[in-house]
Amino acid sequence: MNPALLPLAAAVFCFAVFLVSFLLDRRKLRNGFYLFFALAFSGLTLLALLASISPEAAAFVALGLFALFPLTIVVLAVFLIGNGVTMLRREGRRPANLLSLAAGVGIVALIVFDFVVGQLGWAPLEAVRDSVNGIVAYLAFLFVCFLLYALVYGRIRTRRPLDFVVVLGSGLLGGRTVPPLLAARLDRGRRVLDAECRKGREPLLVTSGGQGPGEDVPESHAMADYLAGRGLPRERILLEDRSRTTRENLTFSACLMRERRADYRCVVVTNNFHVLRAALLARKTKLNGQVIGAPTAWYFWPSATLREFAAIIVDHKVLNGIVGAMIVLASVLKAV
Repeated sequence: MNPALLPLAAAVFCFAVFLVSFLLDRRKLRNGFYLFFALAFSGLTLLALLASISPEAAAFVALGLFALFPLTIVVLAVFLIGNGVTMLRREGRRPANLLSLAAGVGIVALIVFDFVVGQLGWAPLEAVRDSVNGIVAYLAFLFVCFLLYALVYGRIRTRRPLDFVVVLGSGLLGGRTVPPLLAARLDRGRRVLDAECRKGREPLLVTSGGQGPGEDVPESHAMADYLAGRGLPRERILLEDRSRTTRENLTFSACLMRERRADYRCVVVTNNFHVLRAALLARKTKLNGQVIGAPTAWYFWPSATLREFAAIIVDHKVLNGIVGAMIVLASVLKAV
């Protein structure tokens, strides 16, 4: 039996499951897991095929991949620390801006901790090390699946006719000024609206955002002013000005659209780092539409993506807490 047949069958099965799940509803986080395993088994298939031709070449590739793993961790730590410093310089010292720096320092600290524990050889400390490493490995696996599918989902375009274009708010500067992050969303929403108009359709644009602390006006009003100042007629804009969170953005916008048209179709515009989590929430709130992203400054993307991932982990805290507890229990039992 050809050794490549088994991983090939697993890859085909995972791809088939991914395609079925994706076609039924692309707004599912599980799609990322199906895709990850499909790609992983595809890689194993290629390695097995290479081994059948040249075992030496396959061993060399496997050794190279194995050696590349620790190097990737070091490079990632350096990149995250550098990005964290850039975030602090450009965006200030808010807690949300510290995520990439904290992740990079955390990786370095974990490497040092593992080395020290390995030198000491004390069983209780080894149990702690194994628990921490296990939880970090679990979170790293989840993050890879999340990031992989976020990149895929963010590049899929919807072809359906639209009745509405919803732009999510993200806070104002100085109480009433649209910041660059939100302006990117509004500009993307306007481009989508104009593209629909060129096809002979007349969708409305929904600006979604209530009035937050320190804001002089609701976000949706400032967003509408921004669009009107760039030539979009006021009658083409609907205001959703009650929401304070992304879930409320989507829930209240859906109600507003449903009042206008029961069988509406829409697209939701946010920033690219926020696309997948917004899509997951859109599915939960039963909003009939997909989510697309607007560009984000390169230095802002890593911290923002980590923040989105952390929010998803919290959204599934019970399941992740159970898995974490099982990892800790297994580590303790191993040390006993």
